[in-house]
Amino acid sequence: MGKCGKNWKSCLHLNQDQQEMTDLYQFAGEFECKLDSKGRVKLPTNLVRQIAPDGISLNFTINRGFEKHLMLYPNAVWEKKTKEINQLNIYNTKQRQAIRYFYRGATKLMADSADRILIPKNLIEYAGIQKEVVLFAYHEQIEIWAKDRYEAVLDQEPEDFSSLADEIFGGNQATGLRTDNE
Repeated sequence: MGKCGKNWKSCLHLNQDQQEMTDLYQFAGEFECKLDSKGRVKLPTNLVRQIAPDGISLNFTINRGFEKHLMLYPNAVWEKKTKEINQLNIYNTKQRQAIRYFYRGATKLMADSADRILIPKNLIEYAGIQKEVVLFAYHEQIEIWAKDRYEAVLDQEPEDFSSLADEIFGGNQATGLRTDNE
């Protein structure tokens, strides 16, 4: 196991099967959905095909996002994320807090035969979801937003996205990310 510190993500060591499974996911799309009276959201067909192209069962873990939204991970991705976070040092206050924040509200879910997921009430309340929901799928996770909060985040987007992209990606050609030295 490597030394963990500022870049604790680099300490992750996945076995080949786990890595191949998480490499399968490259989600893309924004989907507007409705929360039913029982707290369920039907996953759109296009998204289900991205998650389970071979008809495998839809098993997830959901937890709180960094902002007031929820994160939905296929279980193979959740396992990868937990291996990352579990590398942190519980004897370091900030790292221990990060572990707590990450796991708060984490719940295993399984879609039903109608491709619906039941979102726990405490998470619905945390995200401020009433009825209208946006699923924002990218990379290997799905953000679940109350539609009004998602639109508020979109309203904060910079007018000149190219300047932001240049600031973030314009430096280091090898990684695409700027270093602290630039």
